[in-house]
Amino acid sequence: MGCCHYYEFTDGHESVFAVDPSAIRFGAGVLAEIGHDAKRLGLRRVALYTDRGVAKLEAVATVVKALRAADVDVAVYDEVHVEPTDISFVAASKFASEGKFDGFISVGGGSVMDTCKAANLYSTYPADFMTYVNAPIGEARPVPGPLKPHIACPTTSGTGSECTGIAVFDLLAMKSKTGIAHRALRPTLSLIDPTVTYTLPANVVAASGFDVLSHALESYTAMPYTQRAMPARPDLRPMSQGANPFSDIGCVEALRRTGRYLVRAVADAADYEARDSMMLAATLAGIAFGNSGVHIPHGMSYSVAGLVRDFRPAGYPQEEPICPHGMSVIVNSPSAFRFTASACPERHLEGAAYLGADVRDVKPQEAGEVLAAHLISMMRQTGMPNGISGVGYSERDIPALAKGAIAQERLLKNSPIPVQEQDLQELYRGGFSYW
Repeated sequence: MGCCHYYEFTDGHESVFAVDPSAIRFGAGVLAEIGHDAKRLGLRRVALYTDRGVAKLEAVATVVKALRAADVDVAVYDEVHVEPTDISFVAASKFASEGKFDGFISVGGGSVMDTCKAANLYSTYPADFMTYVNAPIGEARPVPGPLKPHIACPTTSGTGSECTGIAVFDLLAMKSKTGIAHRALRPTLSLIDPTVTYTLPANVVAASGFDVLSHALESYTAMPYTQRAMPARPDLRPMSQGANPFSDIGCVEALRRTGRYLVRAVADAADYEARDSMMLAATLAGIAFGNSGVHIPHGMSYSVAGLVRDFRPAGYPQEEPICPHGMSVIVNSPSAFRFTASACPERHLEGAAYLGADVRDVKPQEAGEVLAAHLISMMRQTGMPNGISGVGYSERDIPALAKGAIAQERLLKNSPIPVQEQDLQELYRGGFSYW
């Protein structure tokens, strides 16, 4: 089960972990089955959320055709903002409120699925926007009750949003990302067709693939659930409960697949085995981190994405600066894992080994460096930016980056080692450049 007596029980601490799996169907052609599912769920009028780029793809046409063949009325909302903001969440929620829908469909990447979750929430239980946003930024009020059915159809192999109760967005006034997290946000059903990734640009496959890797590696090295205080009631048990035996299963297989197939999937769009495997890895990692939670690299990523000024990576919309989520995570990861390795070297070495690193004869005190070196090698092979300097940051930006990251309480408290704002400044300095 891992190292450091990872799941050793102690008085006053958690002795139970929760498993809330998503309903999933996976395979080529599964999107054409959505009409059957909509009818089974009693849906007669649905809002289909997507973005302008994805709206032109066959995946959306397939879903719309299948829904209409089942006599389900479909209204398409294609104004989803890639890397959504509070403003774009509000606009999407307004569409949902005015449309009087009895269900929701999302066809796209994490931005689309997260936007659809928010639209479902705010149209079902209207409230001031900050009501449901994670603390300490928002009020973090729980979702009052069940949401309307949501069928998620991912088109990228990365976010795992089809399996999680998390919706992430940029809070523009703060210039940082935050999110909404609650079990009720989990999609009712996920239809996952790996063939939709065959036309993705290499840079999108790389960035989304590193999100997969980070989900799995952070979940595997997260604080164990047995170190959390025992909740007063079962319903107070957090969704991000820490590493646990169930999440470990998905993490390990996701890491193995990512280590074996990510570089191949980026290098050759015709390597269907690699792209299929990355889609499955994304789902496995989504199930895992939706159950356990991620930590420092994701916490650091929110301000990297939120404060970006001029970076416009290939394969993404060029109208405005953007640092795609998986990219904003991986530029921090080698530095962050060097820091966390001391909490549990064996887990970090196991993660490195699952990714394909040679860990023979490696001493425990070398675990962080070995893992970081392997991540850096994968970054270089797939054209990722060289640390935060590679996405346009300078030394003078570090205090602002750390200030944005320390606000990510939900993520940072899942770290296997406590982290303060000064630590985050040092971690950003350590991730300034790697080669």
